[in-house]
Amino acid sequence: MLRTPTGGAGFGAAPAGERLVSIGTVLSQLRDEFPEVTISKIRFLEAEGLVEPRRTASGYRKFSAQDVERLASILRMQRDHYLPLKVIREHLDALARGEQVRLPAPAGPQRDLLEGALDGPWDGDQDRPTAARLGRAELLAAAEVSEAELAEWESYGLIAATEGGGYDAEAVTVAKLVADLGRFGLEPRHLRAVKAAADREAGLVEQVVAPLRRHRNPQTRAHAEATAKELAALSVRLHAALVQTSLGVRLQ
Repeated sequence: MLRTPTGGAGFGAAPAGERLVSIGTVLSQLRDEFPEVTISKIRFLEAEGLVEPRRTASGYRKFSAQDVERLASILRMQRDHYLPLKVIREHLDALARGEQVRLPAPAGPQRDLLEGALDGPWDGDQDRPTAARLGRAELLAAAEVSEAELAEWESYGLIAATEGGGYDAEAVTVAKLVADLGRFGLEPRHLRAVKAAADREAGLVEQVVAPLRRHRNPQTRAHAEATAKELAALSVRLHAALVQTSLGVRLQ
């Protein structure tokens, strides 16, 4: 059973007089249990509405003890139960209503696959899920798709196995999204343009961070991963805004 994180519906509030800490201090507190967490990861969870730190007049984030425990609960659900953010949000909302939440324990082959890493949507950074690898059967089960569907998506380059074999965690997200789009009549051949656009955007991010990744200083290389994460998030937001703008113009 999931232990209740303090906070809830009003999780941004803190008792009067409670000491608030900076995002750097939060990072230090979390890293004992979550060594791979980054400032970028915390900002991403804030952007997703899962935590709401206060802001100073100068715009700096300030976190309460409740915020820190809430972040820890989110990270545990990602690490130990491999849950997507949407499900985590639902669990937290249920806890805020005083309901009990039971989390599924990793079972069978997945127990060995989950290496206690973090969730996040980007390849190549410290914030993405780093489950060792999903086997083909695990991917099919997690995405709830058929072997024929997966084979077709692979033929169009929408999903690909990693060099070491198996699939990374993000393949589950891709598979689910492709399946959802398919219910609207969009076939894999229609999505080749989306994949090509994503590859171009990834190339732009790589151009920016490649020099940092080649640096000898480990801190600089770590900064490269955080930068890649932030650039990817901005790219996705821009893409969504442009699509919405284009649709707005066309539907007028």
